[in-house]
Amino acid sequence: MRLKSLALAGAALLSLTGAAAAQQPLKLGIVTTLSTPGGYLGEDARDGILLAIAEEGGKLGGIPIQPLVEDDKLKPGDAKQIVDKWIENDKVQLFTGIIFSNVSVAVVPSILEAGGIFVSPNAGPSNFSGKACHKNYYVASWQNDNLHESAGALAKKLGYKKMVLLAPNYQAGKDAITGFRRMYGGEVIEEIYTGLEQTDFAAEMARIRAAKPDAVFQFHPGGQGIAFLRQWTQAGLKDQIPMVVASPSLEQRIAGAAGDAAIGIAATAHWNTDFKNAENEAFVKGFRAKYNREPTVYASQGYDTAKLIASALNASGGKLDDSFRAGMLKADVKLTRGPFKFNKNQHPIQDWYEIKAVKGADGKVVLESGAKVLEQHGDAYAKDCNL
Repeated sequence: MRLKSLALAGAALLSLTGAAAAQQPLKLGIVTTLSTPGGYLGEDARDGILLAIAEEGGKLGGIPIQPLVEDDKLKPGDAKQIVDKWIENDKVQLFTGIIFSNVSVAVVPSILEAGGIFVSPNAGPSNFSGKACHKNYYVASWQNDNLHESAGALAKKLGYKKMVLLAPNYQAGKDAITGFRRMYGGEVIEEIYTGLEQTDFAAEMARIRAAKPDAVFQFHPGGQGIAFLRQWTQAGLKDQIPMVVASPSLEQRIAGAAGDAAIGIAATAHWNTDFKNAENEAFVKGFRAKYNREPTVYASQGYDTAKLIASALNASGGKLDDSFRAGMLKADVKLTRGPFKFNKNQHPIQDWYEIKAVKGADGKVVLESGAKVLEQHGDAYAKDCNL
């Protein structure tokens, strides 16, 4: 009897040990940009992810989550060191958070080569969206060309025949101009590439004035975008030359900081605070309550990224295997932006809308959604992906 009791006790102990092991949190590596003029982009993406985790009581898809967060400082080398450390020391297999495409290009291969999974809340460089697509690489935001294609389509709709295009000289900037050109179809008088952290655009303003375009397209996210719009107004160009942009160049933080300089800009976006669906209304209310500020597109993308990960973990029971991928690709979750599905290259197919800055009832500048520009729009690289 004593031996039987000991055996039962041992079995119970093993069962308890197994249950405890099953409840070990899944580590989620969030490497993102939290400093430099673009720091608030990563801050909002991080906070959107953490909000989704908090709403589920520290879990995603019923799986306990341990978020690891570090600032890449917009330095690809720093980001790679962080990720390599997490892979080697912390055995992290699931990653997200990267904002800038130059960081993504440097870091994502290391994650994939180690057998890890990366779900992007923002960066969607063309490098990984065609022939180099990968089964463990997902983009929950956009493909870089894709969002600027919507701006090109809007510029065409507005009838602008001759334009000057500006963007920072890095992967996302090059993708932005490629995407805009693809849908615009008019004459590009000049392409101007700026520095990634440049905040003085006086020389560029002079070149634009001399070119005399019908309109200007520019892509400058974060602090760059705020500086560009303020200098655009100071140079007297706001009332002379129309501007068309995609959402990174006119989101809530930029509109609030730029103020009247943002009014009159024609913009496009796949999400806005005023979208009338239950998921978005709950997200906006929850974000404002938790962080006491307006969410930007980066916050919504971080939140949606976490919701997609949750749906995959729920489907896989927390395993990071083929069942996780099946859950991700099913995208069986309602997102803040509305209709969404993954293309064959695991990048979004989604709608794009006109957005404009207007004065709210309190006198502050807010963004207002308008007509649909593109419906269930995918990217040009998916056809080259063999997944």
